Amino acid sequence: METFDSTKKGLSELLNDISKGKIQLPDFQRGWVWDDNRIKGLLASVIKSYPISVVTLLETGDNVSFKTKPVEGAPAPEGIKPEYLILDGQQRLTSLYQAIVTNKVVKTRNAKGYEILRWYYIDMRKAMDPNVDLEEAIFSINENKLITTNLGRDIVLDLSTQEKEFENLMYPVCMIDEYSEWRWRFEKYWDYNPEKIKFLSEFERYVINNYSHYDVPVIAMKKENSKEAVCQVFEKVNTGGVSLTVFELLTATYAASGFDLKHDWEAIKNKFSKAKVLKLTSNTDIIQAVTLLSTYMKRVEAQQNGVDSEKLPAVSAKRKNMLELKVDDYEQYRDMIADGFMTAAKILVDNHIFSARDLPYTSQLIPMSAIIAVLGDNINNLGTKKKLMRWFWCGVFGELYGSANETRYALDIQQVIDWVLNNGSEPQTIYDAIFSPSRLNTLRSRNSAAYKGIYALLMDENTKDWLSGSKIDNMTYFDESIDIHHIFPKHWCEGNHIPRDDYDTIVNKTPLSKGTNIFVGGEAPSKYLVRLEKRAEASTDEINDLLCTHLINPKVIRTDDFYAFVADRKEQILKRIEQATGKTIVRDATINSDEGVFAEEVISDEED
Repeated sequence: METFDSTKKGLSELLNDISKGKIQLPDFQRGWVWDDNRIKGLLASVIKSYPISVVTLLETGDNVSFKTKPVEGAPAPEGIKPEYLILDGQQRLTSLYQAIVTNKVVKTRNAKGYEILRWYYIDMRKAMDPNVDLEEAIFSINENKLITTNLGRDIVLDLSTQEKEFENLMYPVCMIDEYSEWRWRFEKYWDYNPEKIKFLSEFERYVINNYSHYDVPVIAMKKENSKEAVCQVFEKVNTGGVSLTVFELLTATYAASGFDLKHDWEAIKNKFSKAKVLKLTSNTDIIQAVTLLSTYMKRVEAQQNGVDSEKLPAVSAKRKNMLELKVDDYEQYRDMIADGFMTAAKILVDNHIFSARDLPYTSQLIPMSAIIAVLGDNINNLGTKKKLMRWFWCGVFGELYGSANETRYALDIQQVIDWVLNNGSEPQTIYDAIFSPSRLNTLRSRNSAAYKGIYALLMDENTKDWLSGSKIDNMTYFDESIDIHHIFPKHWCEGNHIPRDDYDTIVNKTPLSKGTNIFVGGEAPSKYLVRLEKRAEASTDEINDLLCTHLINPKVIRTDDFYAFVADRKEQILKRIEQATGKTIVRDATINSDEGVFAEEVISDEED
């Protein structure tokens, strides 16, 4: 099937169709932004019969029913449904429409970005001078149609009346489409002077006629195209280079049915503001989760109705499926998904992930919220939460949600639910999760999901701050400014020639309050631990107990043997990961103290 037609249309016809409302914009198009110089250049191209590139239109129909809006400056005729929508060419057509058709001053910007008001003119003498480039004959003038000097005291050019336009031989671009009327008045003003009539006739021949006969190449996409195709074409051909999100396209689609998706998202975002973990959750995440749940429920319903397994609808949350999400399905499942996100946030806080900054994968919340929505009250069971978090940690330490996750989402919602409710096989995500001990060598900053995962695991139920002795929980995390800091301080490591690749990993870091980190300073552990005992008024055994809650061997750290400490703590961290994932980690030679760096990561200097 042919998806588009390629043709040419007269510019005057296109602008006339914009006036009549036959050509409009889809609501997802951004505003008009072209500046004064670009408008003048565009007018020059038209008058010189130079190409201004292709305009891409979309034929309207049920398949691509969007909320529409008129081109900026054009009227919005009541009861008129557009025949075509502009996908590419908005800036060019809007600029030409405002300069030529509206007969109003054009609100644009100067080269510095400041808003200005401009009328556009053609200096007729320059336009007819073969030694002058036609582009130099096109100029703009302020809203008063005056050009002045000496801080406005001296008038250089006054075009404030039509008579003064005639007198100065300055042709207003806004009259190009009403040339006959302007010509009649021009001839009358000059009392039908033969020389002026001849001059005007030559101007008409070389300038005005170029506009009248100017054709624009047009690609018209047929209405049978899918929303996915429309979205892709918009992003590929739009000369502004603006990426169109699924949310924006669905907003325009739903608006045609009277549903305000933006307003709905604001309500959800307000609800999410109560959960710091959800700070980075986007409107597209919600759409994708709703799509995942909707397609899953349709598959379950088909199964219950006895549909043959080969004919069951697919579970999917790919872009195509998101764009096909009906407003009724969105309304049906949106609250379930929003509640699923909120419940997921509470579970993650219980597992010591307190903020969006420390969430390993924002993307993993998409299947997690959908799974929770299906599980309903079952999520309150201890066994259900344990299984869910085992799946979660396998995704984190298997580092499985970095990109191209849609296929995994579809497997997750089906397999995790079957595993939880029916004691089915373990999900593919658990099977795929592999953590290599050597990966600990490369985890140096929050750029890694596994780094964030270990950080959360280090904040066990019994983990306490060294100075205050307070248990690290959701309250103390924020009240005491808990963050991850070096155990063997950076200053000491560099003074003892410990390579940064060795000391600046997750193995040598632990969650501590800001006050404790400042107190530790840059000394050797053996020294700052003695000071810590005095400051905290605690015994050596009490401080040792606090160290153990951080998976730190007191005997090793008090000897200042960095590499012995690293080897011991690696083993402790690996055991904690094994507990979380329920999977055995195969130890290898790289666990020894002389192991090397396995892969490069960006090193963050914000962690002390």
